[in-house]
Amino acid sequence: MRVYALLAVGLLLAAPGLSAQNPPSQPPTQQSPQQRPPVIRSGINFVSVDVIVTDKKSGNVVLDMKQDDFEVREDKKPQTIQTFDRVTIDPLTADAAPPHAITSVDEEEAAARDPNTRLFILFLDDYHVKRGSDLSVRPPLIDFIQNQLAPQDMVAVMYPLTPVTALTFTRSKSSLISSVNNFLGRKGDYTPRNEFEEKYAYYPAQQVEQIRNDITITALEGAAIKLGGMREGRKSIIYVSEGFTSNLPMQLNDPVAALPHVGNTAQPGRDPAYDPRAEAQKFFNSTDLQSRLKEVFDTCNRNNTSIYAVDPRGLAATEYDIDKGVSLQTDHDNLNSTIDTLYTLANNTDGRAIVNRNDLAAGMKQIIRDASGYYLLGYTSATAPTDGKYHQIEVRVKRPNVEVRYRKGYFAYTAEEAARAKEPPKAGPPPAIANALNAIVEPTKTGHAARFWTGTDRGANGQTRLTFVWEGIVTGDATRASEVPARVMLTAMTGEGRPVFRGRVPDPSMPPPVTDLGAGSTPAPSGQPPAAPPGASVSFNAPPGPLELRVVVENDHGQVVDSTTESVTLPDYSKTEVSFGTPRVYRARTAREMMLLKNNLDAAPIAKRDFSRAERLLIRVDAYAASGAKPEVTAKLLNRDGNAMADVPVQAAEGKPFSIDLPLASLAPGEYVLELDAKAGSGTAQQMVGFKIGT
Repeated sequence: MRVYALLAVGLLLAAPGLSAQNPPSQPPTQQSPQQRPPVIRSGINFVSVDVIVTDKKSGNVVLDMKQDDFEVREDKKPQTIQTFDRVTIDPLTADAAPPHAITSVDEEEAAARDPNTRLFILFLDDYHVKRGSDLSVRPPLIDFIQNQLAPQDMVAVMYPLTPVTALTFTRSKSSLISSVNNFLGRKGDYTPRNEFEEKYAYYPAQQVEQIRNDITITALEGAAIKLGGMREGRKSIIYVSEGFTSNLPMQLNDPVAALPHVGNTAQPGRDPAYDPRAEAQKFFNSTDLQSRLKEVFDTCNRNNTSIYAVDPRGLAATEYDIDKGVSLQTDHDNLNSTIDTLYTLANNTDGRAIVNRNDLAAGMKQIIRDASGYYLLGYTSATAPTDGKYHQIEVRVKRPNVEVRYRKGYFAYTAEEAARAKEPPKAGPPPAIANALNAIVEPTKTGHAARFWTGTDRGANGQTRLTFVWEGIVTGDATRASEVPARVMLTAMTGEGRPVFRGRVPDPSMPPPVTDLGAGSTPAPSGQPPAAPPGASVSFNAPPGPLELRVVVENDHGQVVDSTTESVTLPDYSKTEVSFGTPRVYRARTAREMMLLKNNLDAAPIAKRDFSRAERLLIRVDAYAASGAKPEVTAKLLNRDGNAMADVPVQAAEGKPFSIDLPLASLAPGEYVLELDAKAGSGTAQQMVGFKIGT
């Protein structure tokens, strides 16, 4: 029943998690929370508890408590409070400069660590909100966004099928309001809207409902893990939902969910006769749902995340519309059951259930109050449990007429988990391997219009020969010919500012080279940008030492598409005992292409380091020894950790560079490094070539 629901788990839980107990570092110093985030970590048995204290009459947060005003018990045993922080978050004043917009992942992570920033995920559960209820919840949500959120607050909008990796936090209120206005409820509507939903749309409605429950619950867990990985302190999920249904009434349990009322023989307004099997199945369904909800609030407690459940129905009198034919008793039971699931999530995560009230806006104001002022208490468990069991937390205060809300407990590490937590971090690959793997990173991540490669080998008269290669990149956004790179203007200058090369690559005055398109390749239609610009290369001699390359990428009309500056250091091959030139990589898709490459020593190498298993690599490299003799060169294939996988044959020929023919068909997708070793009587040298095999 959950086969297809589990397909969504990989998408929804692609985020780093935190443990049940937060391993702390150092106790905090007496500084204001606006100057630094609370620091409460000190060991695997350290437990952090966020506590909200509010006045019973006004509902306002009480912020003048001291450490001595609190008592903490774990499993009814007193604990010593070791760290104490008061977190207060005030909205920016009118004359303060507005915070920067979030435009990158790095900015998102940095802003999330700001203690004056509140983090929210607005979870719009369209699977469990009826059409019509979505309209009634829009005004209070928009009011919350416009009038309650401060400029520095960060909010991400999430749906049940939203992968955690696709969550983006924003400070743009207009963007959030647009998302709210586009929210459409789908409760009871099983019409498939994507390929994933089509796979189970023709299951019975009861099974589809349980699959939707699993998807939503998994998404809530992923949201909590995402928030927990962003920072310490309180985070909140605003969960807009009418709650979960474990058992559909017979009148709605259609044999085919996507075909409502087809084949359903249940009589309107009547419950079926007592059936022990059906009753047992209902019991198991309810128990399973409660178990799954427990997984949610356990995950939220591990990641210090609260759920604020907002029921868009307001003061609900019925669960189903009258035309559904559900009996009054079943309707009443299911209404209470769905509301109870919202209470379960909120009460067990130190949140609030904003249900059974028509004034949702007033209830949502408490979300901001709770996130704006609270206490962080930290203690090391006196029993230091490593049993993997749940341990109850109780917090008391020495002040009357206040309401105290806090994290209710945590799951301890198991002995195996505790041992892993104490293990030192695993050593990464050696620096040479890491540098080779770093060279695989595609320049498209930084928005360049082309990728570049530079290589060196021995030149004439004691100089160094530099080869420059560029390859154009056409992204999905490059739809106009003016955005397609056609040539590069290259200027190379020595450290003293003396130019050693200046020209366009390729030179427009020279006839274009004949390019073998390969089997099945065709030129781009006239007037359209090519799928892959061919790029070009150039070689020239320069004195050893630092060299600055100024690269300007132009289109066919000479307009600048991109520009960059690179600094390289040209080695002096005449002064080294044993050395390598830069390995040159060539790619062949067919045996004919490989033969042409082997017969053409002047072929331009490629800059790309991402290949498919259907390709073969030809790698050429020059090796030099001080005596003028040719050193012995060997090669090994390594995995990304630097472990040797196999020896690779190296072909040597008089007057030609060393060459390696490397088929990729036998290698699994992943990252690899080719290690080249040169050995001569005067010494040794080593060179690394990193590459990636995709799917």
